[in-house]
Amino acid sequence: QVQLVESGGGSVQPGGSLRLSCKASGIITSTFWASDMGWYREGAGSEREFIAEISSGGGIKYGDSVKDRFTITKDNSRKSIYLQMNGLKPEDTAVYFCKRRTGGTDYWGKGILVTVSS
Repeated sequence: QVQLVESGGGSVQPGGSLRLSCKASGIITSTFWASDMGWYREGAGSEREFIAEISSGGGIKYGDSVKDRFTITKDNSRKSIYLQMNGLKPEDTAVYFCKRRTGGTDYWGKGILVTVSS
């Protein structure tokens, strides 16, 4: 069974940085290589918001709210993706989810909480 497990969340002061990780299990490396991967978030009372994605071909897109502050990377050998978050703001507080898309099907992690507060 494919699983996505997020880690690296926590509490940070405004202006600080965090690095989220998402590791896939239950799939072989070549299948992960062929997957499109992304990050989304849900703030309190908000709908799930697109943050960043990296395609199997290496194409990268960012949501407008995080452009120039967040960086998504992918390590196929580790079957993992990462989200480097710099310049964090209180409005970045949310549960962050990892997503894998393959064959038109989306797989989600359970999410991890990031809190930005002074």
